[in-house]
Amino acid sequence: MDILIIGGNRYFGKRLTARLLESGHSVTVLNRGSSDAVAGTTRLVADRDDEAALETVLGDRNFDVVIDQVCYTPRQAAIARRVFGPRTRRYVMTSTVEVYEYENSAVPVREEAVDPRTVAVDLDLPWDEPEFLEAHYGEGKRQAEAVFAAGPPFPYTAVRVTHVLGGEDDFTGRVDHYARRIRAGEPIAVPVVNHPATYVYVEEIARFLAWAVESEFTGPVNAHSHGLLTTREICAEIERQVGGRTVFQEVEVGEVSPFSFFRSYGMDNARAVALGYTFTRTADWLARAVSETVGAR
Repeated sequence: MDILIIGGNRYFGKRLTARLLESGHSVTVLNRGSSDAVAGTTRLVADRDDEAALETVLGDRNFDVVIDQVCYTPRQAAIARRVFGPRTRRYVMTSTVEVYEYENSAVPVREEAVDPRTVAVDLDLPWDEPEFLEAHYGEGKRQAEAVFAAGPPFPYTAVRVTHVLGGEDDFTGRVDHYARRIRAGEPIAVPVVNHPATYVYVEEIARFLAWAVESEFTGPVNAHSHGLLTTREICAEIERQVGGRTVFQEVEVGEVSPFSFFRSYGMDNARAVALGYTFTRTADWLARAVSETVGAR
């Protein structure tokens, strides 16, 4: 297949690119040119927010699948829909578990908990302001999905990616946050009621996205490994590998550590399983994921 990846030269994006190349696909990567070209791919340089620039650099190119790794706002989604609608037969957007940020469910949430067809879109919000976008990350993704779901039929898939662990190139600093405090015996802030969450290994989410590219389903799909993890379980594994002592400090309000949650919104991956994907279990890879990340520091 001829595949276009927008962005995605970091973390699981680069692993996805490698998997697609290994499977024999023709891969084109479109970005702003701030990262090196990937061997074996065709490189296109343009700002994905500049519709005219996108039209120019794409020319008469068409693709079997477009994978959008960096669609964060409804404005970006609207541009993507106009530009790529005539150029691809299927569009795969990397979305996020944070679309469920308003949920607090006693059971894992299924895709229908956030139906993009019912989400209101506001293109006039200050989506171009970095601080606003960072504070409204989940809302931006939710409204982006809504743009793809609205209007004339558009063959899109929104992969709602859960919290990702693993890799020596984990740039988020979340595991390192815990490792530094555990080594030093410093307090780790957690809610009084600290809910478990869903996770996925970095290699598995790349494998899942490659599988989604080669599939035909549309609409939202949750992507995570089987088995919830708690902050305590993650910290216990980090402590086992780096030494030190885990000290939790319970807080009722305010900022907490990265993998601590005031609400319950773990996802349900039943749709992906029914579509034919086989997930691993968090217990199978947690030690490896932690070792890769803390070992690189």
